[in-house]
Amino acid sequence: MEKTVREMALEIAQLMEDGKGTDVSVLDVSELNSWTDFFVIVTVSSGPQWQGLYKAVRDYIAGTSLELHKVHNKVSRGDDWNLIDLGPIVVHLMSQEARGFYELEKLWHAGKKLK
Repeated sequence: MEKTVREMALEIAQLMEDGKGTDVSVLDVSELNSWTDFFVIVTVSSGPQWQGLYKAVRDYIAGTSLELHKVHNKVSRGDDWNLIDLGPIVVHLMSQEARGFYELEKLWHAGKKLK
């Protein structure tokens, strides 16, 4: 039986914790927009760490119905905020500074926090 998108978002969050990402949040934003259902928000401490977490997500989705969509970064080689767009799940890999500045949980406060 195929997993639900909610289950996959929670599993990706667990992967982020296993990869030493900190302050992991999962927000259900499905009622707030038409382009995605869940945000997984993670604080990362370095470029190599976000690259490792990106690889973990890429490996995870190989056995699922999720697809990796191309994201165009505004800042070349930026380590402050990187997105992994999987369609119904968007993973935000953010530095401590970017996370504090953008405060996505506050911006999307109407979303249901699952984790």
